[in-house]
Amino acid sequence: MSIQLGQIAPDFTAQTTAGPIRFHEWAGSSWVVFFSHPKDFTPVCTTELGEAARLKPEFDRRNTKIIGLSVDSLANHGAWDADIAETQGTAVNFPMIADSDRSVSELYGMIHPEADPSVTVRTVFVIDPQKKVRLSLTYPPSTGRNFQEVLRVLDSLQLTDQHKVATPVNWQPGERAIIVPSVSDEQARQRFPQGWEAQKPYLRWVEVKGS
Repeated sequence: MSIQLGQIAPDFTAQTTAGPIRFHEWAGSSWVVFFSHPKDFTPVCTTELGEAARLKPEFDRRNTKIIGLSVDSLANHGAWDADIAETQGTAVNFPMIADSDRSVSELYGMIHPEADPSVTVRTVFVIDPQKKVRLSLTYPPSTGRNFQEVLRVLDSLQLTDQHKVATPVNWQPGERAIIVPSVSDEQARQRFPQGWEAQKPYLRWVEVKGS
């Protein structure tokens, strides 16, 4: 199944290290970062889960829940956690889905048969409080993800949802945003009384509180 941006993230029930969940109910009114890793007790995944756990306070600050998935069992998840805590310095502090029947993986298109039909690829979905998919990323099994980029995208999405702006290339929180073309200059004067810099009629830079 191909999950597209703007689509409602499919609901499901699953067993996790935090107990059984129904995904939409568990997500509640939060943003969600839902990511898969190929296999327990593997080196790249060990570093990723340790980093996600270390950054959990940053996700919390953004009203964002994180949840992981692999096709391994709950028992494997639990045993692996000790290794993650020992080698990465942070124990896993978010739910891990045990998708041994691959039902969730198939629902979200996380298994790519031409890559490896037995495991998931490194998929990331960012889902908003209305349960809409706002970002999807797919990494090969050999490449670890950049969770700072996931945080950056969350910051951009939350800023642009609040204001009629977009964020430019390599944008970081605190930097200028761009007024979207659908907002006329007249509308922009009402929305952005602080003013803006227009390099071109379609390229208007603005300082936005919270950016």
